[in-house]
Amino acid sequence: MSKELVNAIADMEEKQALDLASELLAKKTDPMLILDDCRSAMEIVGQRYEAGTYFLPELLLAGEMLTEITAIVKPEMAKGQQIQRHGKVLIGTVKGDIHDIGKNIVTFMLDASGFEVKDLGVDVPAEKFVEAIREFQPQVVGLSGFLTLAFDAMKDTIGAIQAAGLRDGIKIMVGGGPVSEEVRNYTGADAYGKDAMAGVTLARQWVGVK
Repeated sequence: MSKELVNAIADMEEKQALDLASELLAKKTDPMLILDDCRSAMEIVGQRYEAGTYFLPELLLAGEMLTEITAIVKPEMAKGQQIQRHGKVLIGTVKGDIHDIGKNIVTFMLDASGFEVKDLGVDVPAEKFVEAIREFQPQVVGLSGFLTLAFDAMKDTIGAIQAAGLRDGIKIMVGGGPVSEEVRNYTGADAYGKDAMAGVTLARQWVGVK
């Protein structure tokens, strides 16, 4: 673990973080270790956000750094052995909501944890989830939403998946700032993830990865 990289990301030192990631790759550091450092840094960012010391701009910047570091690391990962994939996760922000910061962090962490992830983006209607489930055949579906109006969209989406006869073959998690156990119960999801790490843990449990 590179404490310097973790601290640079967590402290919003963008240039330093990118330089460190490049230096670590040049030293033949395992790309997965770099992504693990990113994951550790995002946990710190999340904690600071919950504590009220970080706000939306910091989350946005952290997301940008993740994207940039991933772009640096992935070509090196492709040169080595193919990543052992645990399973497939379909994810998207439900219809009527365009928030994607949390979803993007979950997507990044799932990818870094060995899942094949298909991200449908934001404002995704129920029928698009149904179509993607048929085509992509995931074991896990993640419905994201930050606005309270997303609760009905999550419920409608799960209802559409049920009506299409696809519900029994998949596990569904919901997540986002205001999502709670009560919301999970209302929507009919299998579980809710209170943060990105919880989402990864759920996915790993559901596909049988220890």
